[in-house]
Amino acid sequence: MEKTIDESKQGETLVIPSKKENSKKLFIESYGCSMNFSDSEIVASILQNEGFNTTQHLEDADLVLVNTCSIRDKAEQTVRKRLEKYNAVKKINPKMKVGVLGCMAERLKSKFLEEEKIVDLVVGPDAYKDLPNLIAEVDEGRDAINVILSKEETYGDISPVRLNSNGVTAFVSITRGCDNMCTFCVVPFTRGRERSRDPQSIIEEINDLALKGYKEITLLGQNVDSYLWYGGGLKKDFDKATDMQKATATDFAKLLQLCAEAQPKMRIRFSTSNPQDMHLEVIKTMAKYDNICNHIHLPVQSGSNRILKAMNRLHTREEYFTLIDNIREIIPNCAISQDMIAGFPTETEQDHQDTLSLMEYVKYNFGYMFTYSERPGTLAERKLEDDIPEDVKSRRLAEIIELQLKHSAFRTQQFLNTTVEVLIEKESKKSNQHWSGRTEHNIVAVFPKGNYNVGDFVNVKITDCTKATLIGEGVGLSKNN
Repeated sequence: MEKTIDESKQGETLVIPSKKENSKKLFIESYGCSMNFSDSEIVASILQNEGFNTTQHLEDADLVLVNTCSIRDKAEQTVRKRLEKYNAVKKINPKMKVGVLGCMAERLKSKFLEEEKIVDLVVGPDAYKDLPNLIAEVDEGRDAINVILSKEETYGDISPVRLNSNGVTAFVSITRGCDNMCTFCVVPFTRGRERSRDPQSIIEEINDLALKGYKEITLLGQNVDSYLWYGGGLKKDFDKATDMQKATATDFAKLLQLCAEAQPKMRIRFSTSNPQDMHLEVIKTMAKYDNICNHIHLPVQSGSNRILKAMNRLHTREEYFTLIDNIREIIPNCAISQDMIAGFPTETEQDHQDTLSLMEYVKYNFGYMFTYSERPGTLAERKLEDDIPEDVKSRRLAEIIELQLKHSAFRTQQFLNTTVEVLIEKESKKSNQHWSGRTEHNIVAVFPKGNYNVGDFVNVKITDCTKATLIGEGVGLSKNN
């Protein structure tokens, strides 16, 4: 499992356009990874058909849902604080119902419903289609729960409602679940076994987004490189497939090709990759198609072989270097980003130095870095003592972050005096006279508005930079408009 957390998005409240015939109000918040935000779009679509419009005002809601994350203790504590807020409002508005969706729902179902009695319904990641039935149960005065994990559900037949959309970028889910039993990760237990979505439904969703004016999509999965469609079924059962199914199967490299060819002017991104599953055909496909963005999020978690083994990461430091070398050879200007955990159980100073030296070798463009947070139910929690003092974890994390900032500055400086294509997504946070967008390398760039508009692909001459942002001047529309 790979899981990328963007804490700038934590607690995003999602809003969809109203439908006149709908009279009930839904307030929904999402925490955690991009998959949770994508799932909330599926939930909103299901409930829109049940008479719910969304609202930004908690006090007005008939139904309040929070889509939750269990990857770190901080995320869970944030959700608990929100549940306290919901229940304070519920005392004023007793008809309001409160529900928990996602990974915390599966993990803490009994605690939420029976022990603490702080929610009315609990719905796991594979049970969103059962929401209408569960809501009916609650309306009749009963608590409702469905956290059954599915072997088939991919929600490929649901057209997601694009929530708080900029009309430019969108998520497209391609897999659900994860088969990688990384010892620090709870996702295989909360999201179930890995299965892939029918490629035809993926292409149809992308084509529909293109018709609606979207310019960029991100293919989402806990581990996109494991994508494998052979007519349905679990990834682990592929060896039982017929010869015809095996011969006509679609892997991730083939899916990337199908997406790139379906919409040649639409940018294609993907997240997240796992080093042990990424193969050369994916990299070669990226190099072949200009509209597949040259950025790979490639979490390594540690630079120490001993710690990688303890994490049950099925690759070594040396194999990771070989993969990096292949990426650099095939796509010389490819941006690479990381996830890193500081202070995993038994981590020594030498293990920590191995992480720093790996970072020096790769010089990542950016990364997501955290101290180890023991998650109940994981293999690490059951078998390993969380034995690294918090002050040591914090000091090691600070050193990792300091080195990453140095490398981020090095990488952004490489773009000085070059011209890059930027897709305008929104107005700059710091100036209403500037646009903000991203390059194909997933690096934010800002430049004066001029006569350009949101959704334009603009060639931008880079004249300055910070550690994380490129600054420049628009020199004209690119050929992709």
